[in-house]
Amino acid sequence: MNRKTKALAAVTALALLPLSVLPASAAPRIAWKPCATEYAPTLECASLRVSGPFTIALAKLPATDPARRVGSLLTNPGGPGGSGVTVLKYGGRGFALDKLEMAEARQRFDVIGFDPRGVGASTPAVTCGPTLHDPSISRFPRNRAEYDRFIEHNRASGQDCLDRTGPAMSQVDTWNAADDIESIRVALGEPKVNWLGVSYGSELGAVYAEKYPKRIRAMVLDGAIDHSVPTRKAILDETIATESALKDFARWCTTSAECALRGKDVLATYDALMAPPGGVPSSELGRNVTAEEMAAGVYGSIILPAFWPDLSKAISIATAEKPDASGLVPYSQLDPSYGAYRAIGCHDFGPAFTSYADMRVMQGLVKTLAPHSWRYSEFWDIASGCAGWPVTPAYPPRPQKVRGAAPILVVGGEHDPATPLVWAKGLARNIENSTLLVDAGYGHTGLLNSACVRTEEVKYLVSGVTPTSGKVCR
Repeated sequence: MNRKTKALAAVTALALLPLSVLPASAAPRIAWKPCATEYAPTLECASLRVSGPFTIALAKLPATDPARRVGSLLTNPGGPGGSGVTVLKYGGRGFALDKLEMAEARQRFDVIGFDPRGVGASTPAVTCGPTLHDPSISRFPRNRAEYDRFIEHNRASGQDCLDRTGPAMSQVDTWNAADDIESIRVALGEPKVNWLGVSYGSELGAVYAEKYPKRIRAMVLDGAIDHSVPTRKAILDETIATESALKDFARWCTTSAECALRGKDVLATYDALMAPPGGVPSSELGRNVTAEEMAAGVYGSIILPAFWPDLSKAISIATAEKPDASGLVPYSQLDPSYGAYRAIGCHDFGPAFTSYADMRVMQGLVKTLAPHSWRYSEFWDIASGCAGWPVTPAYPPRPQKVRGAAPILVVGGEHDPATPLVWAKGLARNIENSTLLVDAGYGHTGLLNSACVRTEEVKYLVSGVTPTSGKVCR
């Protein structure tokens, strides 16, 4: 295709998009009410009854330039189990809507956050007791007796979640959750969906695209998850990416004045941190933090380079003469939302092990591929946590194809520890007429880490025209 033909195609595509100003009033089914916060003084909130027993919690940041409004932009901040309502209550902080490059998105769209079924303020929400995370239960059992105890714990804690939540827990999978997006679109009165989904939000968006391809105007899938990848392979892909991220952090420490570990062998320091069999004391928890917990805490910071200075300080304090691992506590595992994370993850990915011998083989592979960081990656956390889970997976990995949708933008990072670039490439292949944008920088999702990616995403969301094929943000 020559330059003139490309330009004509771009103009034609732009002309086909519904860019005329849409009515700012909400559809009758949504009764918005002010729910202002310090960070979001114009925020409005509502709820919407959808299929089955579910009512979805919604939040809206109205477009700041109503005369140039394009439509509604539905967002999902990830998870599974992430609350879109909570994100908008903080003015988009953590979802990059407060970044300079996102200004036009705020001007041109009503930004809609929602809590997917089973999550946050939506009802019924997945509810679990405090035993879901038990630091005495290792995700890497060393013998058959530890494995049996591990399986029994998963079964009992999962049954506790089921007893507290009720039968709705069997319907919180992503395949069903995508129908709620369609219900929101209809209730908003929008002819088509504009979508900005990061991490798990890419999976949810891709399922919606598969089920409702003709209802999409523009869709960004950033930090992409490829649901076609079997869980075992996903574990290994992410294991490699996590080990690489730890090494990236160690290299950063050799030159950055912000690193509290500068001048030390960071990988050796990390290994020493993980060595004590009883863990490291935490003044905040009043108990020792196990090696597996600390590895999860490190992972929670290593996925965003903005957190690296604080991470280096936390490791330095945890390896001091009088150590304190409070800075490495995995708060995500202690948060009530962890129940939704587990329940949805078990529906979508399920267990990867059929026996202790089977799990031992996977343990060996993980330790070989990640000799330093093997104790934690998200997919190991999900797959191991789902072994013995009492609810049958409703949407396990399978081949996925999206056909007939408007151009979709898939974004993947070369140094993303949570969603490796290979997944973004796979998802882009699965989506007809999609474009892959690569972030050459560090961290999980381009949206949270790259001004270049944010610029390209907003340009696409406003115009509907994807970036040039092969574009890389450096």
